[in-house]
Amino acid sequence: MDNAFHDRSRSTVYAGPLMTDQPMNMGQAAQPQALLLLGPTASGKSALALELARMLPAEIISIDSALVYRGMDIGSAKPTSAELQAAPHHLIDIRAINEPYSAADFVADASRLVREIRARGRLPLIVGGTMLYAKAIREGIDEMPSTSPEVRSAVAAEGAAKGWPAMHAELAKIDPAAAERLAPNDKQRIGRALEVFRMTGKPLSQFHRKTPHPAFPMLTAALVPEDRAALHERIEERFDAMLAAGLLDEVRQLMAEPGFDANSPAMRAVGYRQAVQFLEGRTNYAAFRLAGIAATLAKRQLTWLRSMPDVIKIEPFAPDAFETLLKLAQPLVPAG
Repeated sequence: MDNAFHDRSRSTVYAGPLMTDQPMNMGQAAQPQALLLLGPTASGKSALALELARMLPAEIISIDSALVYRGMDIGSAKPTSAELQAAPHHLIDIRAINEPYSAADFVADASRLVREIRARGRLPLIVGGTMLYAKAIREGIDEMPSTSPEVRSAVAAEGAAKGWPAMHAELAKIDPAAAERLAPNDKQRIGRALEVFRMTGKPLSQFHRKTPHPAFPMLTAALVPEDRAALHERIEERFDAMLAAGLLDEVRQLMAEPGFDANSPAMRAVGYRQAVQFLEGRTNYAAFRLAGIAATLAKRQLTWLRSMPDVIKIEPFAPDAFETLLKLAQPLVPAG
């Protein structure tokens, strides 16, 4: 969750009016099984979700690629113990930092949890800001072939020996479309693409779904602040609060763990990547702080949100966002 770190003890909830003239189309599709609440960092998603969970029979599913990792608490603005006790939370602290967690993993976990939560007569609130995961549950995941441990080990060993830029060059020869969207050092995705080709003889890009469909019916609301300056100010305050709370000490502890990999998916998280660079001596403190704030500035999140169709946009910093969200959520609670 991305509740501003220094706002955790507040009881107030940021709110705002509906910002869309799009119809909800509730009768034109299957009944939504969950409310997906998205928004940029520091927009108040977590506070609103907790307030909804206090008013409704609801459980919160985190849609955050950092919160899945144990030990990444300060930099991810992980919910406090009091917040965790206030409402059931899911998909938090389910991986060690050296264990991968993908969008496909999230879709499988979220789909299962939505069924289980609704079976308990409660509403699933899927809350967070990892837009790749949001795209995956809204549009579906391509059905990809499985690969064998032997092939995975062989590709990993070859990548370690040749270097991942060389493996990227190899991928470009057999699957230019996949190589074009991957960085030369993205060993996880390059390796996956090469594994698929070696297992099937077909490029990964051929398995991409032509007609996307959601993992399950859902209603999507997005917190989209009109005042970008106010959002940026909150982000800067949030990052400084994390530094004061011991973010660098937290990252030092992670770096001391056996098997730590600075290039792992966990360490790609905003704030952590910049902290590792600073602690490795590749930048000074002032540059680290500015880089951490800049990486958090939510431009990409807002771009994703504005491009998503069928999203109800809400201004989070005006007076009545909670009431708007409550009106959206109440009809989705399972009957009985």
